[in-house]
Amino acid sequence: MALLPRLRQLMRRPSSASRVGARRPTTASRRGDTLHEDALRSMLSDDPNNERAFQALAEIVRRRAAESVPEEDPLTAPNVEHERQHAAELAVWALGEELAGNPRAWYPLVELARLSVRDDHEGTIRRLTTAAERDPSGAALAQSLALLSEAGQPVEALNLGVGHWRPREHDPEVARQLVRAAIQADRPLEAKQHLASLDLYPDAAAVAALKDELTRDVAHAEQSITGT
Repeated sequence: MALLPRLRQLMRRPSSASRVGARRPTTASRRGDTLHEDALRSMLSDDPNNERAFQALAEIVRRRAAESVPEEDPLTAPNVEHERQHAAELAVWALGEELAGNPRAWYPLVELARLSVRDDHEGTIRRLTTAAERDPSGAALAQSLALLSEAGQPVEALNLGVGHWRPREHDPEVARQLVRAAIQADRPLEAKQHLASLDLYPDAAAVAALKDELTRDVAHAEQSITGT
């Protein structure tokens, strides 16, 4: 079952009252997690796009949610691993939505899009568009394009990139992702156009190696299409 329908089911379903076999973290473990979580939340309050802090906090809430699922309850034992996975996914989703409420936050939106990319196309594009609009550096846009391309949606990546890329200001990684998306979509001419836009970047030396790399990629794509 796709993620979002599973999440909706989990949110609607009442929790089992049985605690048979439930793992109970030690007091020291709970205290350690709480202190670590508080520190991570403080870091994310200062910078909601701190990727390492987000991933570390996501791991804590994922583990805590999985541990809340009873191990030996006769009613849930056959599906306990699925239950743990679903609970962990719901916990990370809730964390992403909580942090995405910060108007400066773009990374949590990218992570929410990663969770929804397979079963909520419109929601995914909406989240990635908002992420790109919140980030003046272009890092959010680059990650969004990579996410869509990896999900087999290079045309959607191109549409998002063309509408938001600012070659003079954005991280050159956006150009890499746009060129690769165009190649993946069998659009070598469009790839060449995006490659040429790198000339607008103010630090030519900084993008020289990237231009050489992408020039080779485009040439290889053209040869593959012509069969030469």
